[in-house]
Formats: sequence, structure tokens, C-alpha cells
Amino acid sequence: MPNALREVTDYDNANRTEAVPSRLLVLVAAPWVPVRSIFVIIFASALRNGNGMAAETAFIIPESSLGYWAQRLIERDIAHEAPEKRFGERVLPFRDADGMRLALVAVKGADEIPGWSNGDVPAEHALRGFRGVTLMVAAGEPTAEVLTGAFGFQARAHEGHVVRYRSGSDRLATVIDVRTAEGFLAGRQGTGSVHHVAFRAATDAAQADMVATLRTHGLHPTDQIDRCYFRSVYFREPGGVLFEIATDQPGFTVDEAEATLGAAVKLPPWLEARRSDIVAALPPLA
Repeated sequence: MPNALREVTDYDNANRTEAVPSRLLVLVAAPWVPVRSIFVIIFASALRNGNGMAAETAFIIPESSLGYWAQRLIERDIAHEAPEKRFGERVLPFRDADGMRLALVAVKGADEIPGWSNGDVPAEHALRGFRGVTLMVAAGEPTAEVLTGAFGFQARAHEGHVVRYRSGSDRLATVIDVRTAEGFLAGRQGTGSVHHVAFRAATDAAQADMVATLRTHGLHPTDQIDRCYFRSVYFREPGGVLFEIATDQPGFTVDEAEATLGAAVKLPPWLEARRSDIVAALPPLA
């Protein structure tokens, strides 16, 4: 099946305890502290959105939940914009405290997708997972060739300078919007920027096939890198955005039981010697 986004959601799959593709958001706390399960890397310098960047990350909410989330953002004084229509869907754009651009997309049928139910957000309004990301590039066609030729996405719609690509029929993490901004400034990584966008590969063999296809497009993926919980390959697509292909294997239960996933800070073996310094540098999560 075509490849869905692997990373850019929450850690857990609703009422289950395993992390799954389309529901894993990785944040790395400055200054460059390696953290497990925490896709976006936070930098110390100022972010400048521009070409060659993943400019926005979107999450799915039920159609009836847009008002709830608008009120919640207002009550918490979170910077946001007025709801707008994109490709026939209502979207609520906002920014987090670090300036990261995010959006909530009211998707038809999203209430059928299980949501997180162990927090202060009512289960019926909970985030369901990723909708997708928006890439900002100077020329859209070379990026499109990678999405369609290597990852199985298809162009589905066009609005202004944005082309929407979809992978499969699933609602979770199957949308990539490519915004062409010819002549615009190149982006600059900084606090709140997205470091890379990850795509899933079920197995090492599937990943190798994707790498072989990328090379036929003249791209130069890295060798496979062991990330303990998955194995990764990285490359820059023609527009400049850093992409990762990450395997499902071996998974997050490689070093702890499924029932206790997320209960403790887990580090790969090569970082255990630095555990005390790493844990001490972690910011509190609210």
C-alpha cells in the first residue's frame, strides 16, 4: 500500500498503549538532548518559515469539535487564526509557544476514529492523529515526482499555489500539501521548526526498495542508521525538505513491556551512561 506519514501525532494510539505510525510526534529539547519519543527538533535560534521547510503540521479532529477547540485556544491565550476553508474542509490554524505552525482539520467521519481518553480533553473532541503536513518549496514539480514516484502519493486537488497529494484512502496521515512559492526566501531552522518529515516502511526490504527508487531520481539517501526502536534512512527531496524513511521494526516494545510504554524515560544502550545528565536537562511536560 502507499506509504503514510510515520511521524508528525501523539505518542499513544487512543486507548491502547503502543505507539503507531501516524500517531508519533517527536520533539527534541534544546540544546540537542536526545529524547525517546519526544519528530520535531527545537532549536535555539529564531525560526524563519520559507522554502525548503515543512511549514505546517495538521491534526484531525471530528467535524463537531471545531468550536470546542477554538474556545480552548482562546481560554488558554494561544495564538491562532480564524477558521478557514481548505479543500472543502474547515481548518483552525494556530501556533504553539515555540512558534510552531499547527492546524486542526475538521474531517468527516473522524468521530469513528478512536481518540485519546485519558486527559482533560473530552474523548469526543480528542485529536485523532495526523492529517498531514504542508511543504513549502520554490518549485513544486520536482518534489511531486518524489512523492508520486517513490512514495505512492497521487495529486488529488489544487487550490491557488497549493497541490494536495494523498496516499491511500485512510484518513490518518495520508495528506501532503505542496505550496509552491517561487522566488520566496529560503527557510531557516530555529525554535519551533520541523526538522524532518518521516515516512514509514514496514520492513527493511520495503525501505531498501524505496531507497533504490530514490536513487533512480538522482537522490542520495544515507546508509541505514540504527535508531534502536526503528531503522532510518534520510535524504533531502529536491525542494530542500529533509525526509526520513523509518521501519516499523523492531518497535517500541524492544526494551519494555507494552503495558508500561511511556511510563519511564527510555534511552538506547549507547546513551545509558549519560542518563543522569539527559534526564536532568529534560523540560517538564504540561
